[in-house]
Amino acid sequence: MIENLKGMHETVNYKKDTNLRLYNNEQAEDYPMHWHTPMEIIMPVENTYSVITGRHTITMEPYDIIFICPGVIHELKAPARGRRIIFQAEITMFHSIHEFEAILSIMAPALKISKNDTPAIYQKIYNLILQINEEYNRINNILMETVIYEKLLNIFILIGRNYTNNLRHDGTGYKKHKEYTEKFISICNYINEHCTEDLSLEEISSIAGFSKYHFTRLFKQFTTTTFYRYLNQKRIEHAQKMLADPGIPVTEVALSSGFQSLSAFIRMFKLINQCTPTEYRNMFIHFTLD
Repeated sequence: MIENLKGMHETVNYKKDTNLRLYNNEQAEDYPMHWHTPMEIIMPVENTYSVITGRHTITMEPYDIIFICPGVIHELKAPARGRRIIFQAEITMFHSIHEFEAILSIMAPALKISKNDTPAIYQKIYNLILQINEEYNRINNILMETVIYEKLLNIFILIGRNYTNNLRHDGTGYKKHKEYTEKFISICNYINEHCTEDLSLEEISSIAGFSKYHFTRLFKQFTTTTFYRYLNQKRIEHAQKMLADPGIPVTEVALSSGFQSLSAFIRMFKLINQCTPTEYRNMFIHFTLD
């Protein structure tokens, strides 16, 4: 359930003295477009559940697991009857880890883990979710938050290693695979830091030391998206931070975020967030004023 919703922003009521919230949800209720600062993990245990991000609807069967990244605008659609575990956790402390941004980029805006799609890691992540649920609900549990964050970090490691394994192909040994993984983590971090600049596929593939064709294929394997989609996502994330300041004109936000024109910025922003930059700013301002 959404306990505190102002406009599109959900303020999460964390468990006392923690940055965690977990509950077993049985409400047959659809939740409108909203966003929040913690990561959200949902696992249906009875009946299906649907998550909508942008133009994409992700239908979940019982025991599928979805990760919704912080700040992502999404909707939730529940069946007439059902039950699901909903877990929310602030993950800002993980951003100081060098590889974490690359892992988060793999997961953005939302990532579904299932028996069929990700059999190599599904069972381990499923078990960790159950352990988090048990740990959270245990009475008089000393160091509960620390234990849960340790399990959450293990989940991120499993996801990161599973998707970097996509870089392995026939004839590529361990050393080459390790080299590619380290290189693409470095490339993702470079794009994250320089996304507001005039980056091109040719430039980044040259920095990586690959031909444009080879880089395009490996980048898609590593991040599950294309170079330009990844770049635009990072530019929009940068723009969202600037839009929080009402004193910065939207045109300045667009140009400072790496877009060549206001129209291109608005089009991309709406494609990713399903709202215009002005609507997003108003939503943010209303939240901070309330």
